[in-house]
Formats: sequence, structure tokens, C-alpha cells
Amino acid sequence: MTLLRNKTARRDVAIQQTYEAGIELFGFEVKSLRKKEGSLKGSHVVVRGGEAWLTNAHIPPFQPANAPEDFDTYRTRRLLLHADEIAELAGYEKQNGVALVPIRLYNSGGRIKLEIGVGRGKKSYDKREDIKRRDMKREVDRTLKNEY
Repeated sequence: MTLLRNKTARRDVAIQQTYEAGIELFGFEVKSLRKKEGSLKGSHVVVRGGEAWLTNAHIPPFQPANAPEDFDTYRTRRLLLHADEIAELAGYEKQNGVALVPIRLYNSGGRIKLEIGVGRGKKSYDKREDIKRRDMKREVDRTLKNEY
């Protein structure tokens, strides 16, 4: 079940490959995510010191009054990946123009997972092509629906 989705990720980045990662969270963050609160907009993944990190993701506490006073909703969260996957992501990160973007947060067997997309940023003309393609498909679907 999808908890959060980064709506701009597939629009702005041409995703070539995806990875599934666990995420290290506090209990009150997990409760908040299960209520589908938070946002992945503007967040990204970085690899530093042999570990992968999710930065700039907004995950509020479940009950703000019970959260620690120094809690930061935009804190950097560690991602749980195998060492070879982290090495692959580090290699992608070193390439020029490649983005590591979180696509969605979801439940998998009682655990919260993060889907990470690896891809290149789209130019404005690529985005226009996608819009044209989507509009043409929508028009074809409409005419087919009206004929039957």
C-alpha cells in the first residue's frame, strides 16, 4: 500500500532503474506515515561515507506535543540497502546529470520501504512530448469508448 508518492519525480526525471530500500525512522514517524502524512516533494538521495541517506523529506511527528523538542521534520534519514546496492548508487551519483530521486514510500510486510529511482533530468521539450503523448492516448481512449 502506497503511503506517500513523489508526484513530480516521474514528470521531471526519466527513470531508468529503481531500487527498494528500508528506511530508519522513529516510532512516531512511522505512525504519521501510516496516516499518510508527509511529503517527498523536493527530496533526494545522497551517498556519503558508504551509506545512503534520504534528505529533505518532510515527515511530521504523529503527535507533535509528544515529540522531542529538538525534532526536525526535515532531518536526514538513513536508508537500509545492501553494500553492493550502495556502491551502485554511489557510481550513479558520480555521473554527471544523474539524479537519485525517491519515488514513493510504501508498506511491505509490516515494514516501510522507499522506492528510489535513478535517472536523468528531463528537458522541457521532453516534458512537452510526454504531455502530447498522454493527450493523444486520452483522445484515442475517448473515441474508442464512444464507439462502443
